[in-house]
Amino acid sequence: MSSRSSRALIALLLSCSTALVACGENSPKDSQDPQAASSPSPAGPYAEARSANQNRNVDPRFPAKPTVIPDANGLESAKLFFDKSDTAVISAGDEESLMRAASIAVTAHAPVFRYDSEQRAELLAALEELGAKTILLVGEVEIAATTGERTFIQDPGTTEALTQLTATHFDAQSYENPVKAVAELGNDPTLLSNSPSTAAPDKDAIKEAKKLPAFPIQSRRDADAAPVVIASPESDIIDVANARSYGAEVRFMDYADPRLNHDTMDMVAGLADKPLLALGSAFGSGELLADKIRLGEEITTELPGGGGLVFPGRRMIALYGHPTGPALGAMGDQDPEATVARLKDMVAQYQPLESQPVIPAVEVMVTVASEFPGEDGNYSNEFPSELVEPYIDAVVDAGGYAVIDLQPGRSTLLEQAKLYEDLLSRPNVGLALDPEWRIGPDEKPLQRVGHVEAQEVNEVSEWLANLVREKKLPQKALILHQFQVQMLRDREQIRTDYPELAFVLHADGHGVPEEKFDTWNVLRQGLSPDFFMAWKNFYDEDSPTFTPEQTYAVEPRPWFVSYQ
Repeated sequence: MSSRSSRALIALLLSCSTALVACGENSPKDSQDPQAASSPSPAGPYAEARSANQNRNVDPRFPAKPTVIPDANGLESAKLFFDKSDTAVISAGDEESLMRAASIAVTAHAPVFRYDSEQRAELLAALEELGAKTILLVGEVEIAATTGERTFIQDPGTTEALTQLTATHFDAQSYENPVKAVAELGNDPTLLSNSPSTAAPDKDAIKEAKKLPAFPIQSRRDADAAPVVIASPESDIIDVANARSYGAEVRFMDYADPRLNHDTMDMVAGLADKPLLALGSAFGSGELLADKIRLGEEITTELPGGGGLVFPGRRMIALYGHPTGPALGAMGDQDPEATVARLKDMVAQYQPLESQPVIPAVEVMVTVASEFPGEDGNYSNEFPSELVEPYIDAVVDAGGYAVIDLQPGRSTLLEQAKLYEDLLSRPNVGLALDPEWRIGPDEKPLQRVGHVEAQEVNEVSEWLANLVREKKLPQKALILHQFQVQMLRDREQIRTDYPELAFVLHADGHGVPEEKFDTWNVLRQGLSPDFFMAWKNFYDEDSPTFTPEQTYAVEPRPWFVSYQ
């Protein structure tokens, strides 16, 4: 809730809360226990994929456990897949050269590298170790001329000349996703390119190609003994090409986390302690990847639309508020059923603008800061779970997601989060922390904008991550609200390495568009890439309130949009 809210709103809420029972006495309804409703079969949802993945005869020279191949211009991946090779390909760094080099390398079963002048010595050493005698240069690569027993050939740059050079005909093919296109290269010689070809063969280029030494096509390696290899859009084209040049199958997933959906979990099921190669640092470490596989196999309930990740895979449109009425946000304007109907109308406006599913959500305050100390003296009213459950149940039943919001006053975020373990044990309920309403021992709400230290956020993160793991839940959203830098003063110290949690920064800027964008841009400075961004539209405090088109034109596009 914004600090612009008046004292009258808090007083109104306090008067509504006097008849309510303390939430610490509540327990979730047995009929709504997600664990009881969706227990997996004894064999598990990935039994068939697990069996197929584990029953692979993998060459013992490959690592025996999940391993991430770092981005290193092909130096690491070429060494991993090739011990010796008579040929090699070196590419310039532009995409057109990389795609052409990858296409040639996969057909020629040759290792491929990206040229980096600062790694020239390492590249020459790699060629020496491979025993490569014939090296094809694709694009502008200034590495060496023909020297001794090693021959460097400049790619003529046309399809016809390449046919002459390799004695192989390549079929041209356009692509959308470059990494996926290389991963899916088959056995038929294919030249990936989005550049238009000339109408007539370049006879001069063919003549020049005839003068060049041949670039021979090597035999395919014993790739049937390769481990499972996975890639994502962030993977290096060169590394994917080396895996395919070796002959290994490369399984492409749209995001570097196998919990994205059932298909991506099928790719790696059963391999948490088996050979598995992940291409690119986006997968993290081998240990982290193994942990994500275990988490994905253990969850008993998927999120709306499938999968075990909060984001990506869906975006959310939420109403923010409290069940006591509209004074504290738009969610309280109507009852739960009407809230869902309103959300469905809002989602229908956003969905045509987005390829991923857009789902309804509520962000409901379960604790609300107060100008009065209350019986516990913490200047925060803790409401019982039963009060908010109808809204949570309604949105979840409609295929949506719920977030409970904490305004702790003088209490700590962890103390209040633990009061709602029953709600947070549900698979479709996340947690939002509001530093605006975290005050010191001698302060009161509304005297100034509060703040929270990273240590306190980390305490909540650790507790919530352990709850997710213990309950075998899908990943859970942890939202941090912020509209001033001082609200999270040591934000860089916040730990975001819990795979059980999706960390979301909710930028609560309000006013005219210029003010909102100023807040958005300032808060994104120095932000860890582990955070997903969220945006808030105010009905009364924005001039004007953004339309769905304006909201989704924000860069980067917010994953979570709430209305207050």
